[in-house]
Formats: sequence, structure tokens, C-alpha cells
Amino acid sequence: MIEPKIIEELASKVRENIERDQSLLDAMLSDLRTLKSNTRRIQARSATAISLVGTDGGENSVKFDPFMVQIVRVVDSSDNQHCLEVVTPASDFSDLNTRHFDSGGVGLTPLGRLAEVLGLRKLQDLSPVFKENIEDRSPSWVQVYREMSEWAVLLELLRTKDFGTDTVIVRDGFLRSKMFKKGLFGKLAEAIGTEISRHFEESRRRIYIVGIAKHSKFLQKYRLAMALEGVLRIAYPAYVPVPKDLEAKVYKWSEFATGGGEGESYVAGSMFLVKFGKSPYSPIWAIDIFASQVEAAPTILGYLLADCQDGFPIPYYPECLQRAHAKAAIVDFDMDILQDQIFSAIRNTLGNKRFVIDEMAFQESDPSCRRYE
Repeated sequence: MIEPKIIEELASKVRENIERDQSLLDAMLSDLRTLKSNTRRIQARSATAISLVGTDGGENSVKFDPFMVQIVRVVDSSDNQHCLEVVTPASDFSDLNTRHFDSGGVGLTPLGRLAEVLGLRKLQDLSPVFKENIEDRSPSWVQVYREMSEWAVLLELLRTKDFGTDTVIVRDGFLRSKMFKKGLFGKLAEAIGTEISRHFEESRRRIYIVGIAKHSKFLQKYRLAMALEGVLRIAYPAYVPVPKDLEAKVYKWSEFATGGGEGESYVAGSMFLVKFGKSPYSPIWAIDIFASQVEAAPTILGYLLADCQDGFPIPYYPECLQRAHAKAAIVDFDMDILQDQIFSAIRNTLGNKRFVIDEMAFQESDPSCRRYE
């Protein structure tokens, strides 16, 4: 345990720093006063809400996996599977390109067709982290690959699905990205906008795109100031738009809020702070609405409010997104099967030393965890 005198010293230093930085809180309170005056009430409206979710890399962490196998799987809230792949950090991009393109460069999968829409014929041209040489790659390229697959499925859904009613498509994450090569994300946003317009022209169906982040740097920074200033502390569902200049104060790279310089765009949406619950203390979410649909924010958030009423297990959070998460997660018995398959595949490569795998199955993988028992 820390000695009492050390705790007193730490407490004194904490108080000194907070008192010195009081002006920062005063500045945040000033920033938020305009937000409070722009708060708008949400009225529930009836429409279809669907969500797309990719299996989180943290949800398929097996106990023993020297090859760092990653499952890239994208499903929707109706349990339709749109993408299923297995990759490792050492996957060969020549093999991946064969998987996604035919010999003429025509896309065979949602990701291949996304690249084709952007005028590309190989995956390496999609993102700067897609390096052909394994030694030059960051291990995080697999996470970027998963994100690209989610965007690809979103575009594929817009291009191929016939919508029977007005529909809100909820993306797991903001409508922005810095993972694409220069100029490509802006082209993707244009392609999404084109498909939205096509649906309305052909069937009079309005398709809305929103993105909800699990975590928001804006809320992390301004949560205390919002409580002190009373932003969204009201007894009904409400929302407020966040100005770009205020949002830019939060990010290390301001272009993640403003969109970037001339000829570039990293942002396809505008941020809103939204409270779907009736209590002044209901959770507040940061939500992106597709840039060309900002004027329809009252309608879009009204549709989401109807979907959030029965949100479970997270209250006042889109039920379609929670269903998609539950269907995408590879856990429990599914994870046990996956672990067995990895053991079996490794065993088959070891020849007469395959018994080592069987020995390891009986060994404790992390003896240090006993300290928590």
C-alpha cells in the first residue's frame, strides 16, 4: 500500500494542477453555451433501422494462436452475413487480390467491388498501410482491412438491396476515416450519396446513413462542462449539432473534424450529441449524420428514437446495433470451436512433432492470472 504521507503529497499536487488549470474548464463552459441554445426535441417516428457490424478483433482472441489468425466477418442486424474471411498479419496480398478480383480486375467481393468503384484494381492502392512487403507492414493493417470491409459492405448494401420502406442504416463508428489513400474517402462518400439519390429516384425510398461511436473524444473532454452548463439535461429526448470548429478542438488532427484541405476529405458526416432517454441523466451519444442529410436530422433521429426505446442490454442505444453486435461476436462455444480448428491446423503442419500441440493443451497458458484468484 502507498504510505499516507505519499497519498497526501499526491493529493496536494493534484489540487495544485487542477487549480492552475481552472481556466481550461472556464473555456469549455464558454464553448458549450451556444450548444445549449441550439438543443432540439426528438419526436419518435416509425421506419426500418438496420445495422452493419464487423467482428471486433478483440472478440476473437484465442488462447493459443502463434499465427495471429484474424476473422473478418460482417453481419447485419437481421443476421445476414455479408463477408467472411480469415487473414493473418503475414497474409500475402497477391493471394488477397486473387480472392477479391478476377483476372480482368473486376471485383468479386464487396471489398473488390468497392475498389473497382474507386477506380482501383488491387488492394494495395486502397490504403497506405497495405504494404506488399511483410517487413514494412504494421500489424494493425488487419484492423484497417476489417474497417475497409465494413465500408465495402455498406456500399454493397446500397447498390444491391431493394428497400421496402424508408430505412436508417446505422454504422458502428463515425462516418469518417483516415485509413484510405488520399482522395479515396471523398470518392467513397460521393458513391454513397449517388446510391442514396438513386433509391429515391427509382422507388421514392429515403435511405439515411448514420454512424455511432462506442467512444467519443468530444464527450470525454466536455462531459463535466456539459453537466455544469446543463447541456441536454432535460426531461425528454433531444439533440444538438456540434459546430466543426468546436469539434476540431478535441482532435489531434483537426482535419478529422473539418474534413481536410482542398481536394481531400476524411469526413462524410456531421456530429450531433443525442440523448434518447427521457431522464435528464440518460446517456448521451455522439452520432454522425451523413453530410448531405443533415437537414433531415429531426426525421433521422426520430427514426432512431423509435429503435432505441427497447434497447437491451444497453438502454437508449439503437437496438439494431446491439442485435448486430450480438450476431457478429465470436464467443463462448463458437470461440471454443475456432480454437480447436486452430489447434488442428497447426497440428497438421508439424509432422512427427504434432504431439507438442497436445501437450500444450494441458498446460496453463497464463499462470500469472492466479494472482487474481
